[in-house]
Amino acid sequence: MSNETASARTNRRIVVVTAGGDNPNIMINALAARFDDVVVLQEQPESKALFVTRRARRLGWGTALGQLATMIVSRCGKRFTQRRAAEILRQYGVSVDLNAAIPAHRIKSVNDAEGRAKLASLQPAVVFLISCRMLRPDTLAVIPCPVLNFHAGINPQYRGLMGGYWALVNNDAGNFGVTVHLVDEGLDTGGILYQSRQVPSRADTMHTYPLLQTAASTGIAIQAVEDALTGNLRPIEIAASSRQWYHPTLWTWMWNGLRRRVW
Repeated sequence: MSNETASARTNRRIVVVTAGGDNPNIMINALAARFDDVVVLQEQPESKALFVTRRARRLGWGTALGQLATMIVSRCGKRFTQRRAAEILRQYGVSVDLNAAIPAHRIKSVNDAEGRAKLASLQPAVVFLISCRMLRPDTLAVIPCPVLNFHAGINPQYRGLMGGYWALVNNDAGNFGVTVHLVDEGLDTGGILYQSRQVPSRADTMHTYPLLQTAASTGIAIQAVEDALTGNLRPIEIAASSRQWYHPTLWTWMWNGLRRRVW
């Protein structure tokens, strides 16, 4: 057996691609506690101007600006949910403070030439995406290992953004949860590996739903990565309607809060 073949068989490096934040930090810490070789590629967050322009092309300027308003209010509202957030962290024994011993490399985007080169140089056995840009087809095509994504929603019913929130708005609390899936060229359309469901408390809001979903679902992410490392990935078929969701506009969020008590 050649040295190259032996190296390939012993390679267990997991490269996590993320734009950073509390929820990704929880997941990165959990992966690093289970696996010996975890490296982070941290992208620069997309600008709000780019976000609004892209959404406006797809949904119109009124909706795009309404979604931006919700994001601004959501950021300001986080200070009012600190107690509930602390409860979640204690309940699941997780931390939002990234372990300083985990190697991290800053890149502009995993989709540009520099980002792709950095990813290739790390020689990952698994690439794990959480809260990052969608991989472009040309980026995905040059990654020679399994690519997994952590999605805060139940696929295929709640693809896209705010999956837990929309499940509650739709009186579909049984589908408040998380999906870990393979990545293909679509948006959250890759083969489903594992799902977990949670029951939010009355104290939870749009500000804490993703925190709860992430903190409660590190186990399925770890299992999916282990499956990828051992060549045991087994996607499951789920017969359900598929729909992509976006941030609610500010007026939609206010209406659902007042009418359904879903904030």
